[in-house]
Amino acid sequence: MMRYGFVRVCCATPQLKVADAAHNAREIARLAREAAQEGAMVVCFPELCLTAYTCGDLFLSARLQSGALEGLSLLLEETRELPAVLVVGLPISYLGRLYNCAAVVQKGRVLGLVPKQNIPNYSEFYEQRHFASGKGLKGEIELLGQGVPIGEDLLFACQDLPDLTLGVEICEDLWVAEPPSGRLTALGATLIANPSASNEVVGKAAYRRSLLCAQSARTLCAYLYADAGAGESSQDLVFSGHDLIYENGALLAESRRFSTGLIFADADLSRLVSERRRTTTFQTLEGGRRIPFRLPVLSLPLRRPVARLPFVPQEGAEREARCEDVLRMQAEGLATRLRHVKAACAVVGLSGGLDSTLALIVTCHAFDLLNLDRRGILAVTMPCFGTTGRTRRNAEQLAASYGVSFREVNITAAVRQHFADIGQSEEDQSVTYENAQARERTQVLMDLANQRGGLVIGTGDLSELALGWATYNGDHMSMYGVNASIPKTLVRHLVSFEASRSGEGLAACLRDILDTPVSPELLPPKDGGIAQRTEDIVGPYELHDFFLYYLVRFHMDPVKILFLALNAFKGEYDEATVRRWLSTFLRRFFSQAFKRSCLPDGPKVGSVTLSPRGDWRMPSDASAALWLEQLESAPSPLL
Repeated sequence: MMRYGFVRVCCATPQLKVADAAHNAREIARLAREAAQEGAMVVCFPELCLTAYTCGDLFLSARLQSGALEGLSLLLEETRELPAVLVVGLPISYLGRLYNCAAVVQKGRVLGLVPKQNIPNYSEFYEQRHFASGKGLKGEIELLGQGVPIGEDLLFACQDLPDLTLGVEICEDLWVAEPPSGRLTALGATLIANPSASNEVVGKAAYRRSLLCAQSARTLCAYLYADAGAGESSQDLVFSGHDLIYENGALLAESRRFSTGLIFADADLSRLVSERRRTTTFQTLEGGRRIPFRLPVLSLPLRRPVARLPFVPQEGAEREARCEDVLRMQAEGLATRLRHVKAACAVVGLSGGLDSTLALIVTCHAFDLLNLDRRGILAVTMPCFGTTGRTRRNAEQLAASYGVSFREVNITAAVRQHFADIGQSEEDQSVTYENAQARERTQVLMDLANQRGGLVIGTGDLSELALGWATYNGDHMSMYGVNASIPKTLVRHLVSFEASRSGEGLAACLRDILDTPVSPELLPPKDGGIAQRTEDIVGPYELHDFFLYYLVRFHMDPVKILFLALNAFKGEYDEATVRRWLSTFLRRFFSQAFKRSCLPDGPKVGSVTLSPRGDWRMPSDASAALWLEQLESAPSPLL
């Protein structure tokens, strides 16, 4: 068992000899010791691995059955000092029937026996010739001098980590319409082990992956699938040792087919439990026999990929498809709103920065979906004290490239008049100095939209909403916010994707916008360049988006977010830097909640959104004290 709800798990495929239980037990013990040395706390081996799966009618031999028990006894002796829970397969004779069982063992004890429920007897499988179904079986058996529970209802519960409850199903059990793991997870199992002997035929590996992906997702569990491999009889079948570890639909580890050995992953069980609490349709049941066991707490480096940019899909075709999908959803949302209000005009404040660029891109796509003339889109640039020549040129070129109407409204005089009205010195470059410009721009956009019977399209993104990095009733407000659920890290990739499929002139403009520092441009330039860089003030958006994802999507504690961030950004940010910006994020996320309580409408396109009408309901006056206290008092998670 690890810290922060992680458990290192392992699938193992040993090199077997058919019907040689003593050899197989020693090989299983050898791999178990290797797994334990790597910190694995739960290790799953293949179906009937103590005898091998392909014994055929030898399973009916009393000698093979007793030999399997001798092998189990040898395995218990050789693994007596290991803390890990092992799941191994063997035939068990009980009440006059023979059952294909998984023995769950630890420290020289058999914790329980789980029988296979669905016995295949089709195509290459003839298991009903030898084994009875374990459906409905609930009892206790005398085994190797101890009383051992046997049955379909067993759950193995870790007393040191309440989030770890192990359930077992065997091979074919997964392939049926209602796998036992559905009920086991409803009873509380967070980890399913499947000892399997799935022979290899063309196309089966992909189908196997799809089954595990879907079952782990619908049951919100971590799933270990250990497959039989080398040493099984090749008389009529080939086994590949295709081991897989999934967690809630995500592949964590996969073996190379036609190999033996171990694969590892660190399953995040506390994350699964949190997801179950959030998913109100997840079925929960009472019942089952719980077998307690203990595990030591280990401090191990994380053996699990942690994406630096959790909102951004992986490289290649997947990223392109995802970007296309996101842009289409944004455009469809806006098109539906424009159609509903019968508006043939949209007004976009175009600054030459990333967010307004994405808003213009989406608006153009929406107009194309509605077969509207893009000249009905009015892009407005509103230079003032902080506007630089670079962003002004990019705004005009962007509007020209997309064929939209363009207008410049210099707001300098209007803002100065407003300063005079309220007694604000232009030398006082405080928050009032900045926000007056943002509110003046919003007024201009709203009134231009009124003139034309159109809508003001919001440009603010999800990251800015999380941090409250917006002027209340300034750029905070619009008539439809197309970027409301797009974090800054994804904004960048969407604009980059648009550039990759654009003509040379537009692509060059979009790439220059991508290279421009993120800034609201509310303070006068220095030496002709941008003086106000957002990430210097509030911190790197890649960190804030990371914090946002794990806080809102999985409700994680600050110390766990810190631990994950240090793993994801290893070598980029030191711990002091990550702590500093996580503290900043938490303070702003709580203190600026009031700005999110009155957001304009906007489409949800991902798993995280902060709309007060949708996924996130948070009081505007909630205190961050509990979260900050934990972060500030926590020792280094790397110790």
